[in-house]
Amino acid sequence: MAIINKKEQEREELHRAIWAIADDLRGAVDGWDFKHYVLGAMFYRYISENLINYINDGEHAAGNTSFDYAKLTDSEAEEARKGLVEEKGFFILPSELFCNVCAKAGRGENWQLPNGTEQLLNEKLEEVFNHIEDSAKGSESENDFAGLFDDFDVNSNKLGSTVIKRNERLAKLLCGIADMNLGSVKDHEIDAFGDAYEYLMTMYASKAGKSGGEFFTPADVSVLLTRLGTVGKTKINKVYDPACGSGSLLLKVNTVLGKDAVQNGFFGQEINITTYNLCRINMFLHDIDFDKFDIECEDTLISPQHWDDEPFELIVSNPPYSISWDGDDNPLLINDPRFSPAGVLAPKSKADMAFIMHSLAWLAPNGTAAIVCFPGIMYRGGAEQKIRKYLVDNNFVDCVIQLPENLFFGTPIATCIMIMKRGKSDNKVLFIDASKQCVKITNNNKLLEEHIDTIVKAYTNRNDINHLCKLIDHSEIKEQKYNLSVNTYVEPEDTREKIDIAKLNADIKEIVAREQSLRDKIDEIIAEIDI
Repeated sequence: MAIINKKEQEREELHRAIWAIADDLRGAVDGWDFKHYVLGAMFYRYISENLINYINDGEHAAGNTSFDYAKLTDSEAEEARKGLVEEKGFFILPSELFCNVCAKAGRGENWQLPNGTEQLLNEKLEEVFNHIEDSAKGSESENDFAGLFDDFDVNSNKLGSTVIKRNERLAKLLCGIADMNLGSVKDHEIDAFGDAYEYLMTMYASKAGKSGGEFFTPADVSVLLTRLGTVGKTKINKVYDPACGSGSLLLKVNTVLGKDAVQNGFFGQEINITTYNLCRINMFLHDIDFDKFDIECEDTLISPQHWDDEPFELIVSNPPYSISWDGDDNPLLINDPRFSPAGVLAPKSKADMAFIMHSLAWLAPNGTAAIVCFPGIMYRGGAEQKIRKYLVDNNFVDCVIQLPENLFFGTPIATCIMIMKRGKSDNKVLFIDASKQCVKITNNNKLLEEHIDTIVKAYTNRNDINHLCKLIDHSEIKEQKYNLSVNTYVEPEDTREKIDIAKLNADIKEIVAREQSLRDKIDEIIAEIDI
């Protein structure tokens, strides 16, 4: 218990430190753009320490116990550049490591250039970031590092109206990140870098309104989706998210199954360039090596980037709700092997079912896909009904779960989860009403561990439980015209207070008797007054 309390205390201290930095920075940076600076600085510190530890551990194991890469000259370190890029995916000169740049910035010193001029902090950081990205060019890691620091604009007026003010704020930012108790990058148990990332993104999402939910899935929902998708498994080949946002869903597999449970890596696609950069940073901060993830920046529905990959054993996703897409305006899509089996395309104004069909196409024969859905796709008619018919008739739908309302940032709607499988053992669909499995915290509802356990247990056992879940035959779903709404099949519990008629009559009788007694006393008083 003491260890747990100590970890929680360290986590709270870390959160307070992040909040203090962000609170100071956002005084100048509008629109919560400060997250790019805080995350960028955290990422810079992380990869610097990651590289230092990797090199020092190797030297210390070889008997050179006094070796410290951070203290080498740049010319001495250059000899190891090629090998380090092959092994780690990037290279940083000693003089450009976070610890060394931060130390000089903290002392208010500038850098002397060969031509005798001074280089200011913002210029030095821009140079360092360019060097880190350039170090990966021409290697297997090039795509993983390209543009990672694009949103860390060291020359932005948002940091200050003058160069002096901008550099003062940048120095304060670096020192603040340096003072954070993030521990060793090798300490996977605490995962302070990953925890700090998640806290900052949660903080941002909660303040960003509707847009906050577009890139970040709350941790409790992420855990639920992962547990549902990995029932009976201790490891999987790969995990994939076709609308991966900042990668929070992908990385929850390590939380649920443990480190190294994903054998062949993390795969995802994200259309927004800024969110795509956040996702790649998130991978590194969670200690995922460059050769263990493949995140692409394209429109998943129009230009999928993982055609040639082996199908995925786990797909988890919270795609954007009811967005527009090309649909039947694009004549190529109806023949696309992802969508053609259903014989119809998702409506142009509602791409939800297109993400469902895409996920099914990418799913391995022994795999599970757990997708958060807008509730309307479960009952609307037209093309969506035809796609539901295809999914049910071909026995791909394993379970539909009604979630509580107000779980996600920026939207109060009660969403659903559709779980799909290719290798089902029966021809039935389980419906679970989890709409009451939550607790209200501040402005949002939250799934506690006990709620997640209840939902996962119901999904695993597949037994009928009054007011919670029911296993429905294909024939009954067909009779309901392929309506997949949970409330069609699971009767909600009547929480209204039951009235005891006998007790009610007795209470009324007593009230009437008391009323008559009071009237008699009033009559006596009036009679005495008249006398």
